[in-house]
Amino acid sequence: MKKLLAAMACTLSLVAGAQTTWPDKPVTIVVPFPAGGSTDMVARAMALQMGTALGQSFIVDNKPGATGTIGAGFVKRAAPDGYTLLVSSLGAFVVTPHLVKSVPYDATKDFDYISVPVQAPNVLVASPKQKERTLAEVIALLKANPGKVSFASSGNGSSDHLSAEVFWQQSGTEGLHVPYKGGAPAINDLLGGQVDFSFQNVNAVLPHIKAGKLHAIAVTGDKRSPVLPDVPTLAEAGVKGAEVYSWQGLAAPKGLPAAVKDKLAKAAVASMNDPAVKQRMLEQGLEIVASTPAEFTAFQAKEWARWKTLIDTRKISAD
Repeated sequence: MKKLLAAMACTLSLVAGAQTTWPDKPVTIVVPFPAGGSTDMVARAMALQMGTALGQSFIVDNKPGATGTIGAGFVKRAAPDGYTLLVSSLGAFVVTPHLVKSVPYDATKDFDYISVPVQAPNVLVASPKQKERTLAEVIALLKANPGKVSFASSGNGSSDHLSAEVFWQQSGTEGLHVPYKGGAPAINDLLGGQVDFSFQNVNAVLPHIKAGKLHAIAVTGDKRSPVLPDVPTLAEAGVKGAEVYSWQGLAAPKGLPAAVKDKLAKAAVASMNDPAVKQRMLEQGLEIVASTPAEFTAFQAKEWARWKTLIDTRKISAD
């Protein structure tokens, strides 16, 4: 019995030691999308800042595929020791599990939610060929041509797709959803006039709006975007209840030791509040959230319920 107690005490001591010394080896941040996108950019900014603050390397590992679920599933299976983390957009956390019959994780049970670093509204943009410049004109076009006016998205269940679905629902209209495999090809076809409109992440289309290549009509936030101060919100333009934000979240496998979770959360929040990082994010149209674990956990539950209801009501599928 004494030997058992001694062994247990030794084990507890080792665990406690691991918690207090974390991180004492490189930390991997899995991004379940290709390099170069918004999520990847946010993850790399966080990795650099957290690595500097905690004195250890934070390495971004891109594991794309199956709309983010491959990378998320990989993190779910990792040890909950703080050395494997996940930075994903909202899709993997609150959307895709409602669209796909089988995903390799349960987003409500398999992760410790650490922080939402940033969010951004989407912006309704018109292709160069479209004459519409106001939301009222877009709605009039949709009502005159139900189900025929095309709206590009970066894929089924993406925030730009969901923005369109909410907009159609709240405005009593119906458009033609055209999903692409990523934001870049959707924007390219929009610029070329192959599709009519799109709700794109502000940061993704801001250069094209500034260059006059795309026409901004309304933003999906609850307030105007600081980088598009002259563009009204959907509510200001007459369509209420259609607020949508694209966001990124930092999570870990469920069961993270409390001390590690606290240390990680503080480093994540600090990384986004670094003046240089903050300025860079704001210039691109991203808004700093830097939420706590409790705030992110509550937010995930709220977003989970919202998108499940919309997907069920609108009968959206991943096909």
